[in-house]
Amino acid sequence: MRVVVGLLLLLLGLCGSGAQGEAGGLGEVAEINQNTDPKHAAEESTEQTTKQTTCDIWTELRALRDMVVEQKVHMELLQRENSVQATELLSLESRLTSSESKTSDLEKENADLQTRLSSSESELLISKSRIDQLERENADLQTRLSSSESRIDQLETENAVQATELTSLGTRLTATESKTSDLEKENADLQTRLSSSESRIDQLERENAVQATELVSLESRLTSSESKTSDLEKENAEKPKVAFYTALTDAGTLGPYNTDITLKYSKVFTNIGNAYNPSTGFFTAPVKGVYYLQFTVFGCSAGHIGVRVYKNNQRIMHNWEHNNNDYFPEYFTNSLVLELTAGDEIHLVLPSGHSIYDNSDNYSTFSGSLLFTL
Repeated sequence: MRVVVGLLLLLLGLCGSGAQGEAGGLGEVAEINQNTDPKHAAEESTEQTTKQTTCDIWTELRALRDMVVEQKVHMELLQRENSVQATELLSLESRLTSSESKTSDLEKENADLQTRLSSSESELLISKSRIDQLERENADLQTRLSSSESRIDQLETENAVQATELTSLGTRLTATESKTSDLEKENADLQTRLSSSESRIDQLERENAVQATELVSLESRLTSSESKTSDLEKENAEKPKVAFYTALTDAGTLGPYNTDITLKYSKVFTNIGNAYNPSTGFFTAPVKGVYYLQFTVFGCSAGHIGVRVYKNNQRIMHNWEHNNNDYFPEYFTNSLVLELTAGDEIHLVLPSGHSIYDNSDNYSTFSGSLLFTL
């Protein structure tokens, strides 16, 4: 407060001196003009111009004086501020020296950390996720270190903001050291995890190699199975399906007759492929192949029972039984496996003097099916 009052008094004194000088100067000019006016009437216009110029000069002088006064006051204020700042600067230089020492140590630590990070990067190339994480951390660390170095360089040249910047730098250096320590711990943990990951990756690669070999073998087997399945599907689609099952009649006993009679099994239960004709009693082979044929003969009266099997009107089998009792029925079953050519016919004949019996219970039957084609 005393400094401000002193500056104000000094300013008032300077203003008073300037005013007196200005008044004296103007009086002298007026006196000269009065003394010379009778002698130089012809130069009146020139003198008026000179007066105007003189007034302008005084106006500029007053402005300059005000500026000088203002500069003096400003200089005194700056001198006092510089005195205070000099003291602060000594303190700041001491702090700056300490910060530079810490920064040098930090740079060494950062250089060592950078070397370790580079080594870690080369080792972590196997795991993309680990690489990405470490690169982000290293980029962040590099940015922070660059910012710290930039702040330190500015401290050497910008004395006006040293206190604020040094405070900020100290805070940021503390944070950087803390983050550096955390980064070292994280890198150590990453190294441990990387070793575990590499071991697991080696194991998985070995397992994958074994699985790849097995997969190739399975694919080959699958291709072969698919090919065989396709061939079988085509073969089954092309292979005809032939099967029939019939019973003789509901009329009871047939025969004995004086001549051979072709048996027409009129009750058809199954006739896949329509190879059996109930109107004629003939089974006609639709394709060349091996066929299974079976018949059952039932008799319930005394006398001979039996049938003959014909292939294309050629007898290939004759089965018969003799029943001595009207009260006890007789029956027999036989079967054949024949190789037939497409168009071959099979039918059963009741021989003369023989009888056969059937009713709704279907005692006497004739059946057959295609086993396989040739």
